[in-house]
Amino acid sequence: MVLYRFLADVVVVAHAAYIGFVLGAMLLILLGMALRWSWIRNFWFRTTHFAMIAVVVAQSLIRVTCPLTTLEKYFRHRAGEATYPGSFIGHWADELIFYHGPNWVFTTCYTLFGAAVLLTLLLCPPRRPRLRKRS
Repeated sequence: MVLYRFLADVVVVAHAAYIGFVLGAMLLILLGMALRWSWIRNFWFRTTHFAMIAVVVAQSLIRVTCPLTTLEKYFRHRAGEATYPGSFIGHWADELIFYHGPNWVFTTCYTLFGAAVLLTLLLCPPRRPRLRKRS
């Protein structure tokens, strides 16, 4: 039971980190555009950022529950807990990332955010990685 509670908390923290990266990266990209930071054009950073929000938007549009949410609920159930997390970290991470509202609100927000990420890709495109010459 303790193991499942721990695993549920790990999933919630990973979920929060995922969200934190998507939001934080967008903030840094916008700031970097304004301040002309060259590192925000890193191909792998921008591709990863876009792919992460694209997955969220796609799941939302086809009405698929996030696998991290499903996994956390599974572990909570196996731990004999209700959906209320049993530990301090799990509780506050859960409170941070979950808001209860109609699905259309989330789909709209995710889609608009995804469009904003796409717009940053167009306005400030990433640089393609250089191919290394073999010697």
